Amino acid sequence: MMVKTQGSAVYGINAHTITIEVNVTPDGAKFFLVGLPDNAVKESWTRITTAFKNNGYQFPRKKVVVNMAPADIKKEGSAYDLAIAIGVLAADEQLPVHVDLVDCIMMGELSLDGSVLPIRGALPMTIQAQQEGYKSIFIPKSNAKEASVVEGIEVYGVSHLNEIIEHLKGIQLIEAEPKNHDLVFNRIMVKGDLDFSDVQGQDNIKRAMEIAAAGGHNIILIGPPGAGKTMLAKRLPSILPPMTLEESLETTKIHSVAGTIHLSSGIVALRPFRSPHHTISDVALVGGGNTPQPGEISLAHNGVLFLDELPEFKRNVLEVLRQPLEERKISISRAKFSVDYPSSFMLVASMNPCPCGYFNHPEKSCVCGSNLVQKYLSRISGPLLDRIDIHIEVTPVSFEELASSRTASEKSDAIRARVIAAREIQSKRYEHLQEVYCNAQMPSNKIKQICAIDETGKQLLKTAINKLNLSARAYDRILKVSRTIADLDASEEIKTQHLAEAIHYRSLDRENWGG
Repeated sequence: MMVKTQGSAVYGINAHTITIEVNVTPDGAKFFLVGLPDNAVKESWTRITTAFKNNGYQFPRKKVVVNMAPADIKKEGSAYDLAIAIGVLAADEQLPVHVDLVDCIMMGELSLDGSVLPIRGALPMTIQAQQEGYKSIFIPKSNAKEASVVEGIEVYGVSHLNEIIEHLKGIQLIEAEPKNHDLVFNRIMVKGDLDFSDVQGQDNIKRAMEIAAAGGHNIILIGPPGAGKTMLAKRLPSILPPMTLEESLETTKIHSVAGTIHLSSGIVALRPFRSPHHTISDVALVGGGNTPQPGEISLAHNGVLFLDELPEFKRNVLEVLRQPLEERKISISRAKFSVDYPSSFMLVASMNPCPCGYFNHPEKSCVCGSNLVQKYLSRISGPLLDRIDIHIEVTPVSFEELASSRTASEKSDAIRARVIAAREIQSKRYEHLQEVYCNAQMPSNKIKQICAIDETGKQLLKTAINKLNLSARAYDRILKVSRTIADLDASEEIKTQHLAEAIHYRSLDRENWGG
């Protein structure tokens, strides 16, 4: 007889339902698996037959044909084992013929002893199943917590083949994973371990990072070794606004597909902080491969991508950042298909000002010539630098300031409160614009309207561009950053002091910087 079960395939961060048709006829002991499966899917026959034998079930000594439809979509991985195994048992009538397999999705890899192993992409599979009207989904127990946040569908966590068989027979029912939306949403407010109060001094750098967080601006820190660039960058997520439930779900989908979710957490509650090494390849950064997977820029979605020692990254790696920074998504194209991964992240970069690291150091002398400094800085292309709104020089903290205990550093909670207030102003400002949530995402055709300045401000900006030799590309960036500074002050107008501070944050645009 023929039986149909349903599985799911993930492409990008979205899933597609796969119908698995199993037909068993007494025409000789043969097994056929069709429907464009890859080698991992074809190997399911060995895993399933061994799991059956070790648990007292008989793989039919008949002609077994398994078709995975639609046949034009490639099926990859070992996660279809569970759906195929249940289909074979039902078609061979080892499961009651009245068992209803139409309204459920089944996914899971089988171990040789019948255990159901974790899979990738459980959350997008569950979301797709719910959208298509399926009543339930059976997935590995380890993945059940992340999938249980989806309303309108029952999620059953399965740890062994026998469990789902007894459930379908009505012998021992599996309890559905509880829906804990309130708990999930509250967990998004959980704090990280790092706090800005750990950093002594560097008040001007903290101010720049507060502005970057308030407006979603990209920022680069330039300073000598040991000045605290990495320490400051790692604490940036602690002052970012807490994730909304929608952001958390979207981020979790990406990490679910990549297989980076901790099984105990279930959902990504804290904003991601990704810090790849400078030896990373362009494919690892943007994603891709023979079987496309999200790269570091997508894993940093709704969070921070930190590139330490920016000039040490290969030039081709840095250049692939340009499109994602502009479009906030990455498209990976192959001959037969293409996938899109979201990549809306804050870029935080750090670098030494020169090869020896001591250019502009208040105490140590730089041994690099001006040509060597310029050559070092030229490793970062102008178009990439154009997409970084804030450039700030970091100087070392003096011993007296490090040893001083008279003034306690401001905690991240206090800074975050100001950031959230500024983001709320921006949320109201851009509520009529699609996919614009902060000042950094402001469309270029709205800058003159939103960032209007008076004659005094125009004169200041003109003087700054002429006297400091600022490049033309700095103009829009200065206006966007000044708008954020005004939002932090709860000011409807961009005032002269806001513009002056924004101009201060364009160090690398000065033609005489670096000699």
